[in-house]
Amino acid sequence: MRGYFRRLVAACVDQVGIGTGLRWKLSAAIALVGALVAVALSLVVHNAARVSMLDNARDLADERIMIAQRNYELSGRLNFPNTKIDDPELPEELREKAEGGRRATYVADRPGGAPDIWAAVPLKNGHVMSLHSGFTDRSSDILKDLDQALVIGSIAVVLGGSALGVLIGGHLSRRLRKAATAANRVAKGETDVRVREAIGGVVRDETDDLASAVDAMADALRQRLEAERRVTADIAHELRTPVTGLLTAAELLPPGRPTELVLDRAKAMRTLVEDVLEVARLDSASERAELQDILLGEFVARRVAAKDPDVTVRVVHESEVTTDPRRLERVLLNLLANAARHGRPPIEVTVEGRVIRVRDHGPGFPEALLAEGPSRFRTGSADRAGRGHGLGLTIAAGQARVLGARLTFRNVRPPGAPDDAPAEGAVAVLWLPEHAPTNTGSYPVLAH
Repeated sequence: MRGYFRRLVAACVDQVGIGTGLRWKLSAAIALVGALVAVALSLVVHNAARVSMLDNARDLADERIMIAQRNYELSGRLNFPNTKIDDPELPEELREKAEGGRRATYVADRPGGAPDIWAAVPLKNGHVMSLHSGFTDRSSDILKDLDQALVIGSIAVVLGGSALGVLIGGHLSRRLRKAATAANRVAKGETDVRVREAIGGVVRDETDDLASAVDAMADALRQRLEAERRVTADIAHELRTPVTGLLTAAELLPPGRPTELVLDRAKAMRTLVEDVLEVARLDSASERAELQDILLGEFVARRVAAKDPDVTVRVVHESEVTTDPRRLERVLLNLLANAARHGRPPIEVTVEGRVIRVRDHGPGFPEALLAEGPSRFRTGSADRAGRGHGLGLTIAAGQARVLGARLTFRNVRPPGAPDDAPAEGAVAVLWLPEHAPTNTGSYPVLAH
């Protein structure tokens, strides 16, 4: 159940998407939208300004051609600049309108240059008077200044949108990272962590809904774990008395092979009950570490020699540590028992500073244990012979947690061998903390 709890919380963290650059993705999206809007508005404004200027230029050309027509009809000669009679360069469309008796203007675009403004009017003698002028330099300058202002404004919009995206995305990313950190702490067994309180903030958004959902899930699973722990502890406690009575009664039986078998099974049952009770106590996170200063290498050498003189102990570097000797011994002996039961000799123990390594030369740990850690009543029969109840490593991991230590597992393979190559042994590594445990879910006390 605890492994399922860790996997479910981890899945929620993965759904959040932490580490995917939400800040920069949001910034890029806002910048892209801002750029598209700025370009569209710039084109609209540019075209509107150009059309307005051309309309003004055509109105001015129309007024001039009317003045030139009156002067010509009064004086009989052309006396207005840029006017001609029957100009051969007059655009055909404009010529047709003038010959049809209409006064009209026309804009002729020139590739890469300013447009030409034409105006034409029919005369009484049947000829066509036309006026040809270009787009004024002042209008061109105004249009260029407008384009420059639009480019600068578009760049400012894109940069401003990017900055806004970074701010908004950064705020959301920080809240999600806080939620992920809190969820990871919950997955590690810290029962007093609330994701909703961890993200904090005044603004309420979807991250609050996510945090509330994770908190509700954690509460529900915590209640199930607590109910499971209580049931397990109650069953084991109820079994302790009849098992003790059974063992006492078996010791009164007459000597013989049947008596030995009964005593062996009764002792195994008593050990199992005690282990289940210990797992239940560790799950309650109420265990206390009684701290003492010890020389780690000397301590390990004496305990291993008392347990199995055939195990090789090598102290690479002696170190003085502050820890709970009884719990440390429990972890060490469980690791040795696991190596002896599931591995093959020789078994080697190495002490280097605050690190203890226990290695055997068997088939290695099962992949499920390497991926998810020890789990009660699961032994991985395909790789480690399947004997036992999976409680030894579970207890070792729980006691290590009370000590504030870290217990890791790995398999030994030849250098350069692929991951699917057969293992040449299993290594359990206990990393003792540099300082005495103070934040392990229990309340350590100093022994006098």
